[in-house]
Amino acid sequence: MKSFKNAIGLAVYLLIVWGFYRFLFQLPETIEEIFIKPIVWLLPVFFLLRSEKEKISSLGVTVKNLFPAVYYALGLGAFFVMEAMIVNFVKYGGQFNLGANIGKLPFITSLGLSFITAFSEEITFRGYIFTRVWKYLKNEILANILTSLFWGLVHVPIAFFVWKLDLTSALTYLFLTTLFGMGSAFVYARTKNIFSPILLHVLWQWPIILFR
Repeated sequence: MKSFKNAIGLAVYLLIVWGFYRFLFQLPETIEEIFIKPIVWLLPVFFLLRSEKEKISSLGVTVKNLFPAVYYALGLGAFFVMEAMIVNFVKYGGQFNLGANIGKLPFITSLGLSFITAFSEEITFRGYIFTRVWKYLKNEILANILTSLFWGLVHVPIAFFVWKLDLTSALTYLFLTTLFGMGSAFVYARTKNIFSPILLHVLWQWPIILFR
């Protein structure tokens, strides 16, 4: 019960604190992902982990099921790539615009930031929040839906305050984000290895850039 309350409390904390951060500040992406996000997202996780006297393995940090983790991520990742390509094709009037919103950072830098972002977000949501909600509810599907809805809500501020998407684009993005959250929890539930959702996150994040 305690870990469940901690998980819901952490989700609500992120909705409020990260939402206000997105509203009030917009620092360079490298600063946000390397310094700000780990402080806001990961520090509370490790504080709660210590208070629960749990090991880091309870977050899915393990080498067990590593190959299945990769297979699941690659399989579902291919689906998200196709999904984003279809959205990109529709958005740009029946043609692909693969250079849309890639940004000015070098490819290696952007890829590295993608892994750093994925690490912070997946450790927090799938490793900590989903795991504990699932353990309490004893229902994987219900836990997946609940935590994925929180996941989608956490991304509302960036859609409106940072990217300044119109309502239709924002709702489409948030739907895709929630759908990804469900896929990420699904692969994690199959493997119990956090590398699976981290890799899936990177595979999802790059195509979704094309949607923006």
